[in-house]
Amino acid sequence: MSTRNLEHLFRPQSIALFGASDQPASVGDTLRRNLESAGFSGPVRLVNPHHAEIDGTPCHPDVESLPECPDLAILATPPDTIPGLVAELAERGTKAAVVITAGLGNGAGSLGQKMLDASRPHCLRVLGPNCVGVLSPCAGVNASFAHLNPLCGDLAFISQSGAVITSVMDWATARGIGFSHLVSLGDMADVDFGDLLDYLAADIRTRAILLYVEAITHARKFMSAARSAARAKPVVVIKAGRHAAAAKAATSHTGSLAGSDAVYDAAFQRAGMLRVYELAELFAAAETLTYLKPTENDRLAILTNGGGVGVLGTDCLLDFGGRLAELGPETMTALDQVLPPTWSRGNPVDIIGDAGPERYAAALQPLLDDPQVDAVVVMHCPVAIVSATDAAKAVVDVVKSRTSYRKKPVLTNWLGDTAVQEARRLFAEAGIATFGTPSDAMRSFRHLTSYAQAQRELMRTPPSLPEGFEPDQEAARKPIRATIQQNAKWMSEPDAKSVLSAYGIPTAPTRIAHSPAEVADAAAALMRSGDAPTGCVVKILSRDITHKSDVGGVRLNLESPEAAEGAAHAMLRRVDQVSPDAVIDGFTVQPMVRRTGAHELIIGMTDDLHFGPVILFGAGGTAVEVEDDTNLALPPLDLMLAHDLIAGTRVYRMLEGYRDKKGADLDAIAMALVRLSQLVTDFPEIRELDINPLLADEHGVIALDARMRVRPVRQRTYGPPGHPRFAIRPYPKEWEGTIEDRSGQEVLIRPVRPDDERLYDVFFDHLDKEDIRLRFFSPLKEFSHSFVARLTQIDYARAMAFVALSADHSELLGVSRLASDANYERAEYAVLVRSDLKGRGIGWSLMQRLIAYARAEGIQELHGDVLANNATMLKMCRKLGFQVRPMPDDRSIMQVVLPLNNADEQAGLPDAQAG
Repeated sequence: MSTRNLEHLFRPQSIALFGASDQPASVGDTLRRNLESAGFSGPVRLVNPHHAEIDGTPCHPDVESLPECPDLAILATPPDTIPGLVAELAERGTKAAVVITAGLGNGAGSLGQKMLDASRPHCLRVLGPNCVGVLSPCAGVNASFAHLNPLCGDLAFISQSGAVITSVMDWATARGIGFSHLVSLGDMADVDFGDLLDYLAADIRTRAILLYVEAITHARKFMSAARSAARAKPVVVIKAGRHAAAAKAATSHTGSLAGSDAVYDAAFQRAGMLRVYELAELFAAAETLTYLKPTENDRLAILTNGGGVGVLGTDCLLDFGGRLAELGPETMTALDQVLPPTWSRGNPVDIIGDAGPERYAAALQPLLDDPQVDAVVVMHCPVAIVSATDAAKAVVDVVKSRTSYRKKPVLTNWLGDTAVQEARRLFAEAGIATFGTPSDAMRSFRHLTSYAQAQRELMRTPPSLPEGFEPDQEAARKPIRATIQQNAKWMSEPDAKSVLSAYGIPTAPTRIAHSPAEVADAAAALMRSGDAPTGCVVKILSRDITHKSDVGGVRLNLESPEAAEGAAHAMLRRVDQVSPDAVIDGFTVQPMVRRTGAHELIIGMTDDLHFGPVILFGAGGTAVEVEDDTNLALPPLDLMLAHDLIAGTRVYRMLEGYRDKKGADLDAIAMALVRLSQLVTDFPEIRELDINPLLADEHGVIALDARMRVRPVRQRTYGPPGHPRFAIRPYPKEWEGTIEDRSGQEVLIRPVRPDDERLYDVFFDHLDKEDIRLRFFSPLKEFSHSFVARLTQIDYARAMAFVALSADHSELLGVSRLASDANYERAEYAVLVRSDLKGRGIGWSLMQRLIAYARAEGIQELHGDVLANNATMLKMCRKLGFQVRPMPDDRSIMQVVLPLNNADEQAGLPDAQAG
């Protein structure tokens, strides 16, 4: 559903309350009073068959008796009445309902399902059930049973907890902070986080979005909406239940290490959201974002009248990963001229306890002027001889006097209680963020920088993959298919390694032996061949034993065939004692890999209940759970994301090298992660995977052991292609193909990739000014990194761009793209071909591919705006079947529309998979 009809939830023209009451302190009475007191300008109708009127307001008996169809209905009636009321409202034309009532249940046959069955045919959107309600203070809407009317502002808050909603309202009102919208989600039968993030991302009244999350549903929709919203405005999230037990028992190391909260953390990070961990921190983030814009620069100056609190603030700043600014010589000279000789002569700038308002103002101005200072936290300790209010007025005057376009953030920390209330009020009125403790102030400054850094990371261009990365999918498919056909859950170690080898992940050569005697023969053969010059390793081979070391199923450093045979006999005896029911298939024999100083790592994948496949990296070996040094990321991964995953662990510092120890080949480790990600992308049958240990040193990586769990995948008859469980839709490789243009040159057409950014400079150089004007409706002169990143780093779940490349892939020849609405029903298109290549049919082929893709995705309509004097584009649109008409209010622009809601081929379009 996404954003369809949500405007009726937030900005209704009329409201009807079902279950209105005159019983004091009841839900129906509170809802009625809130609706009447919030300042809503439209009609509010009361519905209750047991009352003719309530407090002088007429009361209607049912839906049919209402004088108009309500835009928004509020339902606070018994559970068994809800489905029928929703059905009646939907039939009459109501587009949104807030179901306050609890106890509807969910699933087949429940009242909750009957409610949805009644609402969906008419697209009536349902918030709830079991929620506090919705509030849009700027529209005068308080459709909730909250205890007060919040102020109008530009923060939006979405919560799964009604109690948290009311607590945030109470806190914000006391501080003069207002909201554009507050939403209590309740049971999320229909409207969920993804829907609201999409709506609020486009809402001009909302500057920042705050979330209180307990659990995410529809992970792919959530991730698409969150990534889109976080690029548009700050999104701050607090997640409850961080220490909840894992949703399912896991057999592999990866499965046991990938706790649910760590997966949420990876998802929030990938989406570019700012995560906080306490309600107080959420409040602090809200206050910061109310007054300040995020800043990428993090050099902070601290101005204080107390040396002790300055040091405390510095400790807090460093604890949160911040850094102190180095004051420039001009700043030091300026401060020497206005401060007593006993000032601290450094950062923090201690202006001494008797500092009055004049000294605060005189010291603050040089800090704001210093180019090496990115932000300032001003602190004040209460003293008997100086007024805290006067000092605050001085700071306000300096901040207000600035006229520069990019103003440096100024945060304040006025310590104390009753004596500083007036100072805090002055800061709030002046739009200056103020905090009660040094910790809150420093943490909030880091909120500004962390969020900006997350946005910058979203715009980074990943390096290209090495040429020739072409996995052997058929070689990987055979052992996976064979394991499934044998009704086995876990692949044998040799089969798992063969799958890894097919994807270019180096593995130790492995031989299978079915008896101790065969173990001796295999060891002898390895030693004769020179593959095992330092001995061999023998492991038990059993699909029933996933952790071989736990049952004595691994023996290292075996230097002769006889030693290998003896180890196999001993292994059988040990396994028979500790795991007598295990079916033993034999043994594996492989070289003893000795790499002095190599690091034992683990890389793997598990399938999270909510977010699907998750990639893990960390310190490996037999004590991997004890070390607990791992990091998670959502696939698909590119090389840059893989490096970020590695850098988020403690072992990373060792991998970089230290003292006289050489660093490991970080690029080889990252490439192994990317190859693993691609393997998981290509084979949704893989549900759990461990490579432990993965040895890594300056020479590269090698997988010494591997385990892989597989399950059959049900063939889908609907939905997009690709991995059905990915929270982030992978690169759609199936849409790659080649054509021959009219000059006979081969052209590759494929979906755009982030690393294509490198091709755009030359592409733009080959566009003449008129083509740029016709495409972008303005004569653009510069194409910044962030501009091009938005063209290449797309979310395949809601957008697509096809690039036409030269045969050697070195030149970008043209691009077609579509961007869908949040409902994935209508999509705006664009196409652009190099000016010197017109007439070769490249634009026509790009449009054909785009239309075929849109049709395959189930998009109902392609549309676009074309300048009326762009005759070439309009001619192509007509030949492709677009309807062309002038824009009603601007005849210099033509609207072109192509319906796609039938299966008929139009304008000779190729099959969706055509090359």
